[in-house]
Amino acid sequence: GNYIRARNGECEVFPAPFAVFLFADDSQYVEPDISVVCDKHKLNEHGCSGAPDWIIEIASSSSRSRDYGKKLFLYRSSGVKEYWVVDHERNLIMRYNFEKEIVEDYSFSDKVRAGIYEGLEIDFSKIRIS
Repeated sequence: GNYIRARNGECEVFPAPFAVFLFADDSQYVEPDISVVCDKHKLNEHGCSGAPDWIIEIASSSSRSRDYGKKLFLYRSSGVKEYWVVDHERNLIMRYNFEKEIVEDYSFSDKVRAGIYEGLEIDFSKIRIS
């Protein structure tokens, strides 16, 4: 969020709880841990109607199968551009760039570049998890 604001970016960052209705005809919604929405027309009083540009899920033992399975499929098929699964227990960050069909994995000692913003990278070695 700070990076985007400092560059007068159009995107907004929404932490959970934030409802994301991935498909127009879908009454069901997901609540990603972090959603980045660049098209303000998708935002309404209920949350986001359509796919965010970037979604980050923080995996845990109870959410891992959904984050790597069901949500991966939903996000790819709905038009999300980029999806990260941040898994501290496994020392793993999975970065899916659906537009370029790239899948990369990183550890918590790496810097990970975001695909939706030129120059944006997150240094996971500086993130402290308690």
